[in-house]
Amino acid sequence: MMSQVKLSKTEQKVYDLICQGEVMCRQLTPRESGAVPGLVQKGLVEVYKKNVSPYRVKKIKFLRKT
Repeated sequence: MMSQVKLSKTEQKVYDLICQGEVMCRQLTPRESGAVPGLVQKGLVEVYKKNVSPYRVKKIKFLRKT
């Protein structure tokens, strides 16, 4: 599927980072986070929320490859 989709340099960098494992959205720089919506629209990346601690109610957004 990667051969059919054109990615910009920033999108490719973020996609390669996400392919290594799940990434917290907080770990991305502002430029990298700007590439995330394009990757989601192309169906390459999925955004989901999960608890990181049993003592916190707030969930944190993560990215993973679909």
